[in-house]
Amino acid sequence: MLSVVGKVYRVSGPVVEAEDVKSLRMLDMVEVGQEHLVGEVVRLKAERAYIQVYEDTTTLKAGDLIYTEGYPLYVELGPGLLGNFYDGIQRPLETIKEKDGFFIRRGVHIPALDRNKKWHFKPIVGKDAAVKGGQIIGEVFETALIIHKIMLFPELQGKISWIAPEGDYTLDEKIAVVENGQKYDVFMYQRWPVRKSRPTRNRLAINEPLITGQRVIDTLFPVGKGGCVAVPGGFGTGKTVIQHQLAKWSDAQIVIYVGCGERGNEMTDILLNFPKLIDPRTKRPLMERTIFIANTSNMPVAAREASIYTGITLAEYYRDMGYHVALMADSTSRWAEALRELSGRLEEMPLEEGFPAYLSSRLAEFYERAGNFKTLNGDSGSITVIASVSPPGGDFSEPVTSHTKRFIRCFWALDRDLANARHYPSISWIDSYSEYLEDIKGWWHSNISPNWLAFRYRIMELLQKEQRLLQVIKLVGPDVLPQRQRLVIEICSIFKNTFLQQSAFDDIDTFSSARKQFLLLTNILNFYDRCDELIKKGLNISEIKSTSAYQEIMRMRHKYSENNLEELEKLSRTIDESLKELEL
Repeated sequence: MLSVVGKVYRVSGPVVEAEDVKSLRMLDMVEVGQEHLVGEVVRLKAERAYIQVYEDTTTLKAGDLIYTEGYPLYVELGPGLLGNFYDGIQRPLETIKEKDGFFIRRGVHIPALDRNKKWHFKPIVGKDAAVKGGQIIGEVFETALIIHKIMLFPELQGKISWIAPEGDYTLDEKIAVVENGQKYDVFMYQRWPVRKSRPTRNRLAINEPLITGQRVIDTLFPVGKGGCVAVPGGFGTGKTVIQHQLAKWSDAQIVIYVGCGERGNEMTDILLNFPKLIDPRTKRPLMERTIFIANTSNMPVAAREASIYTGITLAEYYRDMGYHVALMADSTSRWAEALRELSGRLEEMPLEEGFPAYLSSRLAEFYERAGNFKTLNGDSGSITVIASVSPPGGDFSEPVTSHTKRFIRCFWALDRDLANARHYPSISWIDSYSEYLEDIKGWWHSNISPNWLAFRYRIMELLQKEQRLLQVIKLVGPDVLPQRQRLVIEICSIFKNTFLQQSAFDDIDTFSSARKQFLLLTNILNFYDRCDELIKKGLNISEIKSTSAYQEIMRMRHKYSENNLEELEKLSRTIDESLKELEL
């Protein structure tokens, strides 16, 4: 029930100053003016309240009334989230389009979840069962890929006095009653404030990689399930394309993509093309395990600030069911710019480059909600945050990038020179790093090979050696280098062209399984060892490059698909036989 709690005193962009305030709390959700524009209380001072409004405030005027239900800004959590497109405050864009056309009118209030659709509910607990917060009491087949587990509200516990039989129900129909001195009706959906993290039992160690199918990531700079990674890069370096590839190919069970302040044409391209994509593992539409939050750069700036929290709250909900969730935030720089604008409207003291003093703490709060957890119902689930950063001019020393590096353990630095050379993914092997290597090596050693980490360190050592040699070449030219050093440069060139470079438009090359990645790396290192032996015996690089072995190495990423990895495994013997001919 809405009640009047004040009236507008002054309007400054998306910030409304209210007077005659009564019974308002920090972070309460309010509705402002005759059109009931949605907003949130961000400051209380004496008899005044400061409200950030998530819609255009053009027609607001002094004296307009302010209403509230007394709840903080929340999202609705339940069946029907997957496959949906929302804005930054979880308004369903498809439903708005059907009702009002292509533009979101101000003050529109549409439930995030369809109240008319019936879902087939299957109870898994019986009457008189003792239950506690977060426990799973039933299941709904939300899509062909995902079973939606109906959980009790985290703070509710007691005894089931009634539970609905298996059947079809709408979200507004109760499915259970819990008693603990009072009776509480349970529905298939629940509400949760976006700025409050959902509770778990405890945080678990990260011990499994998120396999993305992108070789430069999985082999050189892997991220663990439950980890955080930043993807910084200037305009045109491929941040969005990398996130699209991860959304399609990563082995996360749920993908949530937050387009925070992105250009409208980019989001339009995503919204038009993503529903056409097929999940390569299940051959089902990818949208059956994906949620989109679209908040473009021409939408109100305050909603951009809220969109990140909306996304992470949806991710926590599916994590609590025991799923592995990947959250793509594109980009946190636009989110930080929204913070800066709102801070300026509130007349707060700015720090470096105008950002507010609490920028680092807000970033920390966001990244802290990622992780690998044991949930309240005893399952384990994870949230992996992959956040792009758009530093102006590609300057990684600017505040958002530098503060972000304090809270993440994996850094995929995008290089403009690589992007200009059409080398994609344009992740720099010099500036990037991952601190998850020791955490996930057990998985690689158990499932792929105990040599994985040693081979990874070895190829990184060669790449670093190549960097030093390239500096020498710039001074004196390549002809003065001995043959063994020229071999290092040649092998690194092969590695960059046949391993690190990957085409998203090639049916074979767009995805590489962990096993294929290891076999490609093994063949390159074996080729290097055999060539090094031949050079010690007096051969030169030009003779080696004329062999069929060299051609096989250069073609192997396109030639061998996931269906004939046994042939790729035999390639080392073929290479040995080809190179032996040079010894004769």
